[in-house]
Amino acid sequence: MHPKISRIGRICDSEMVFAGARVIMACRDIKKADEVAKDILSQTENVEGAGTVEVVPLNLGSLASVRKCAQEILRTEDKIHLLVNNAGVMMCPQSKTEDGFETHIGVNHLGHFLFTCMLLSRIIRSAPARIVTVSSVAHQWGTMYLEDINLKQSYTPWKAYRQSKLANLLFTKELARRLQDTGVTTYAVHPGLVNTDLQRHMDDAYFVGLSMMTRFVATLLFKSPEEGAQTSIYCSVDENQQNKTGLYY
Repeated sequence: MHPKISRIGRICDSEMVFAGARVIMACRDIKKADEVAKDILSQTENVEGAGTVEVVPLNLGSLASVRKCAQEILRTEDKIHLLVNNAGVMMCPQSKTEDGFETHIGVNHLGHFLFTCMLLSRIIRSAPARIVTVSSVAHQWGTMYLEDINLKQSYTPWKAYRQSKLANLLFTKELARRLQDTGVTTYAVHPGLVNTDLQRHMDDAYFVGLSMMTRFVATLLFKSPEEGAQTSIYCSVDENQQNKTGLYY
């Protein structure tokens, strides 16, 4: 799922269409998503056996939007073989989702949590199937502040991001436990340090100019989006992963 359209998400979608999959891009920025979908289709129109792609609206910062999107997918799709939870925000200034949750935990975890749970019975019915959730190496420095999940008492952007990425990983592991013997496997992935616009909020969170500095460093040292997408693609389709579940890559 993409709140905007990350370049990693675009590459994953494109690879799936090339491989023959029917892809549904659930996105907040519909205009941009339509442009991406059109571009993917133009690249694959002469590829034998290529799949299709379409766009549905989804704002992970609104649980009403999450419910509406999931209900629409359940209405139109008889089978769901793969769900990739790829949306994410990072280093946002202190803010809330439409439902009053701190933005990182709301968008990065709770939106995905509800969306996955609403689709879960259909995914189980479609087994073998996979659920891939993009976490981060930042999870290892994270803590779940269950008594103050919105970090009202001690907010920092980095603390909020770490908590949300730890939540992604814990969700993946608990899903794996609950889905034993269903034919549905789950994976949490760290794409690495990737040159995307995920750091775009750093100016607001810290100081003006930090985003530009980060982009400069990213251009020199970070992975390309094509490289960063490989972990998600691997967990989505590699046959060697079909009997593994609940792992972090």
